[in-house]
Amino acid sequence: MKLKLSVLDQSSISVGMSPEEALANTVRLAKHTERLGYSRFWVSEHHDSFTLAGTSPEVLIAHLAAKTERIRVGSGGVMLPHYSAFKVAENFRVLEGLTPNRIDLGLGRAPGGMPRATIALNGGRDRGVDRYPQQIDELLEYLHDSLKEDHPLYGLKAAPVVQSAPEVWILGSSPSSAMLAAEKGLPYTFALFINGEGGEQYTRFYRNQFKPSLYLKKPLNMVTVFAICAETDQEAERLAASMDLSMIMMEQGMESKGIPSPEEAASYSYSPYELERVQENRKRMVIGSPKTVLAKLVEIAEKYETDEIMLASILYDFNEKLTSYELIAKAAGIH
Repeated sequence: MKLKLSVLDQSSISVGMSPEEALANTVRLAKHTERLGYSRFWVSEHHDSFTLAGTSPEVLIAHLAAKTERIRVGSGGVMLPHYSAFKVAENFRVLEGLTPNRIDLGLGRAPGGMPRATIALNGGRDRGVDRYPQQIDELLEYLHDSLKEDHPLYGLKAAPVVQSAPEVWILGSSPSSAMLAAEKGLPYTFALFINGEGGEQYTRFYRNQFKPSLYLKKPLNMVTVFAICAETDQEAERLAASMDLSMIMMEQGMESKGIPSPEEAASYSYSPYELERVQENRKRMVIGSPKTVLAKLVEIAEKYETDEIMLASILYDFNEKLTSYELIAKAAGIH
């Protein structure tokens, strides 16, 4: 199977690294993966985090698009219930106008942070997550100038009125997101890196229930998974220990100064419960040598009936991250 590979970067901050370095690394990674032949480069939205610097995908996308030439750049994703659909449409029309036919708008409804961040983002008001399906409709209408005549704001245009529109994706890790993408006739990506269970079933439901729309005639789906690759399986396992411990710390609300080193992770004393959590979290990861990783990616692609997989990677050493993406690209032959 010939795979298309893409990247989701969260601008991770390792112990001893500054947020400025983490953001600069995201730019370096975008350039690096473009040269390697990756198809898309998406950035995430996380708030109130000491380990992830990516809080504002719209701002970061603008910079990344200016620093690259071919690769599609987008959000993975914009947490729409925090915002006005009109303002999101304006932001992404500006991006589309600056770099036509290279912008993706991935949408999610998760909070992207702890409750206090949600309160701050919404000015103390209710987040209104129940309006998410309606917000998607409004956003599409603004992006395509298709407000209905009975709409109270009929005639309103999201400026600038550019010639093309960003590609809108629904992101999710639950059956409800798959259902929503199918009903709206939009592309869907399952977040395997967030939820290691049920994704194949949810994606199958999406494909079976898909309703053609003005934006997409037949179902289009992708899957996102954590991936770490090194020259050998043993070295990849050593590097992945950083992500194992980082997830445990996040799940339990432990104080963190950044992504721990493999050495710190190796010396950590895991409780029996934590060891079980590590094994559970591994369902969300692909780890190994180039041969091992490629075999697992092909298996995932077949199960999800897709030829495109998006890879996310959290590694302590940024140079190891560059190498990981390079090894995977060469194994998959995406040059």
